[in-house]
Amino acid sequence: MKKDSLKKYIMIGAFALILFGIASINFKSLDKTKTQISSPTLDTHEYDWYFNPREDGKQPSPIKEADFFKKYDAYYVGNPKEKVIYLSFDAGYESGNTPKLLDTLKKHNAKAQFFVVESYIKSNPDLIKRMEKEGHLVCNHSKSHPSMAGITDFEKFKEEITSVEKAYKDVTGKEMPKYFRPPMGKFSEQSLKYTQDLGYKSIFWSFAYVDWYEKKQPTHEFAKNKIYSRTHPGAIVLLHPNSSTNTEILDEVLTHWEREGYKLKTLDYLSNKK
Repeated sequence: MKKDSLKKYIMIGAFALILFGIASINFKSLDKTKTQISSPTLDTHEYDWYFNPREDGKQPSPIKEADFFKKYDAYYVGNPKEKVIYLSFDAGYESGNTPKLLDTLKKHNAKAQFFVVESYIKSNPDLIKRMEKEGHLVCNHSKSHPSMAGITDFEKFKEEITSVEKAYKDVTGKEMPKYFRPPMGKFSEQSLKYTQDLGYKSIFWSFAYVDWYEKKQPTHEFAKNKIYSRTHPGAIVLLHPNSSTNTEILDEVLTHWEREGYKLKTLDYLSNKK
């Protein structure tokens, strides 16, 4: 009788363990499903930044994807009611023009932002120090100038940004300002989110023109007319420092903006207005 009772209890215990195991599997499945639903994968579709320029003194119309810019701390323009310009230069390499550009900016007491890649910092430490010392923002333009939308692995994405931070700190002893310009203006919703997760604001632009071909530079008159006709309140202006035309006309351009009542400010002013 005792043997039968013991066998009965063993069978009941085994049955209970089986039921508990099934329940545990089901709960794990539910938890997994719940996690997947609450953390959906962001869109990795690659977009090219562009806008519809205007020549009536008003801000250009952006692409529809700019609708989610605010969600991820991305900017392409400032306040439409303020006569403020955010002048920026994208520097992938040094062509010898930057010292003169800095001289001109200093003459006008104007501040700008220089978006640089890692190799630029390492090759031009004295220029980086001068930019920082004279009140300009030296900002992040990635390590190797890839399409950030094409980097879906977060650790690889992070390396493109943090390596530039390290190079900047090695040269200046300071932390790099947290502004990032996506190379070539390529982005995805995921890349904007990754950038935000790293503490950065993504900075696009509301004015640019074809100025980067060194052997096919626009004439002074063409460049000035293009810049003047498309100047607008809150403009984030993108120029390239390897352009001899930009270097030669910058003094006139800054004088023109001053006469029109515009003030040049850094991106710190833009982000603090949020």
